[in-house]
Amino acid sequence: MPEGDTVWRTAHTLHTALAGHMLLRTDFRVPRLATADLSGRTVLEVAPRGKHLLMRVEGGLTVHSHLGMEGAWRVRPNPPGGIGPAHQIRALLTTEAHTAAGLRLPVLELLRTREEFSAVGHLGPDLLGPDWDAAEAGRRLLQDPARPVVEALLDQRNLAGIGNVYAAELCFLARISPWAPVGSLPVPLLGRLLGAAKRLLEANKDRVRRRTTNSARPERALAVYGREGRPCYRCGTPVRTGSHGPPDRPRTVWYCPHCQPPPADPAAAR
Repeated sequence: MPEGDTVWRTAHTLHTALAGHMLLRTDFRVPRLATADLSGRTVLEVAPRGKHLLMRVEGGLTVHSHLGMEGAWRVRPNPPGGIGPAHQIRALLTTEAHTAAGLRLPVLELLRTREEFSAVGHLGPDLLGPDWDAAEAGRRLLQDPARPVVEALLDQRNLAGIGNVYAAELCFLARISPWAPVGSLPVPLLGRLLGAAKRLLEANKDRVRRRTTNSARPERALAVYGREGRPCYRCGTPVRTGSHGPPDRPRTVWYCPHCQPPPADPAAAR
């Protein structure tokens, strides 16, 4: 699933191409929006909110989308060659100069701008947003102190923008088990964890290739994510994976069994 930095970059690309321009044609290919037509309206802005995209247009309307696991927005100069397979396109928005296509979007809806809260009001402070508040994020994380830190970080109601990649990388950087109860973290450590999350997303929002290490080599861009069985860059111990979350929807997390203390629930790791 795209994480907050990817969504921020997508919003920036859409905003640069569309904001301030009139929509000449719109084509929404989802049943609930089959009759919607925004042609003649000017795009005011495209803003990210965590992993959500809010495209605000004239007349107090917002096109709300979420990329989910496989969604994407592509922007091409007109005529829009290579914009994507027709059967995957859920939305086409065309101005005089550009066409934006939303592909494989699991969430696509049209809202009154004044009602955006119904879609994103549940989100915690946005790591890349003007509302970022580390103290509030910390307070929310500690509302359920027994929850594994990896699950608390992934809960967008606590803080918005972290996905599987950053959850694993942050636990490694902080030298904590992904399964450690979030309430067991000393307050200064929790503060450093949130500070690292903010710095990493800020550093990567303009990069096509995400990096959480100091290495410029692509194969060493990430410390543990996706590196099962390969040696840890710190100690050489093979990186392992474990699972967390509900049994019917388990998620994978990567960690170093030497650099990070044993999980609170050893049965969770494999």
